[in-house]
Amino acid sequence: MFSSPLITGDAAVLGLLAATLGLIFYTSSHPHPAFRRFYTYVPSLLLCYFVPSVYHSIGLIDGTASQLYTVASRYLLPATLILLTLSIDFPAIRRLGPKALVMFLTGTVGIVIGGPLAVLAMSVISPDTVGGVGPDAVWRGLATIAGSWIGGGANQAAMKEVFGVSDALFSTMIAVDVLTANVWLAVLLFFASRAEGIDKRLGADTSAIDALIERVREFREKHARIPTLPDLMIVLAIGFGGMGLSHVLATPIAAWIARTSPELERLSLTSSFFWLVLFATTFGLLLSFTRARALEGVGASTVGSAMLYVLVATIGMTMDLSAVVQRPGLFLLGMLWMTFHAGTMLLVGRLIRAPLFFVAVGSQANVGGAASAPVVASAFSPTLAPVGVLLAVVGYAVGTYGAWMSAQLMRIASGE
Repeated sequence: MFSSPLITGDAAVLGLLAATLGLIFYTSSHPHPAFRRFYTYVPSLLLCYFVPSVYHSIGLIDGTASQLYTVASRYLLPATLILLTLSIDFPAIRRLGPKALVMFLTGTVGIVIGGPLAVLAMSVISPDTVGGVGPDAVWRGLATIAGSWIGGGANQAAMKEVFGVSDALFSTMIAVDVLTANVWLAVLLFFASRAEGIDKRLGADTSAIDALIERVREFREKHARIPTLPDLMIVLAIGFGGMGLSHVLATPIAAWIARTSPELERLSLTSSFFWLVLFATTFGLLLSFTRARALEGVGASTVGSAMLYVLVATIGMTMDLSAVVQRPGLFLLGMLWMTFHAGTMLLVGRLIRAPLFFVAVGSQANVGGAASAPVVASAFSPTLAPVGVLLAVVGYAVGTYGAWMSAQLMRIASGE
């Protein structure tokens, strides 16, 4: 452990992350038997997230003091969404059927009821963990986690104000939120690498997903060519140009709604990030109906995926693995909560024979939102990333309502 960060400055941290990503991809594609065996059990995408979290946990870098995640989520993420969606076969996504939406709503219900169930369990295991009075009442802080897991940061902030959570408790809840959600993300990425075998054992019908992947593969092969510099510059122009336009539209719209209809905050309509994701996704989908779709042949989604991996690394570097020792009871509560959510997802997925993809993305569209839902979707196939984005946008709309309901149930479970 380092007493102070050994590497400071965002330029140096970005260089470290880039070198780490390069090393991971080099070893994951290396033919040496040892590397092949290792990556059979440990997905490369999981390492791209986990290794930066180790850097932060041991004090090599200070991920919370860096602006890299802010830059990646506000600049790279919208461009990534555009480049990943411009080649998508939108009618084929619709043919995936209702199971994707069913699993998303199941994930929401699992979070709403999982919170009070976790509080009840902890009241038996460790009553002091779920205590507190006034602004420091633990159930109030847990309401902010519910807002984050069902919707996103805007919903989390809304719950803080609605229930008057103290700053000290809110800070702790952010740590519980980030660590628990990222542990679950790691589990989903691990299972994503074994999706085919799991789906076969469960008898899940993956024909619609396979058909979508095959159609996109055929489209890529038909239009594939070696990219030239003009090709790559056009790809970047569309990605970052769409990102810029999304910002131009999102910021004033969110500000105008906040001024004229502040009550719409409960729907996240006052959040510029909500509109940013919405516009970027919309632009990508609109482009998929134009000649821009042919840019997939020169690697538009590959460029988008490279940006996505940078985002993954910046997400990982914000997680402090050592935070669990400060208030272990709350982290145990968070893990119990996530276990109830996961159990609900697996049970319903089993009953309706949903593919693991729908289970994983339906969960992450709730817990992780637009920043990480496409990460999980891409672990199955880059072709499927837009499905995660579309479901995450739905989460922004229902986040505040679901979190408020869960908070009231947790208040009752804690004895208030």
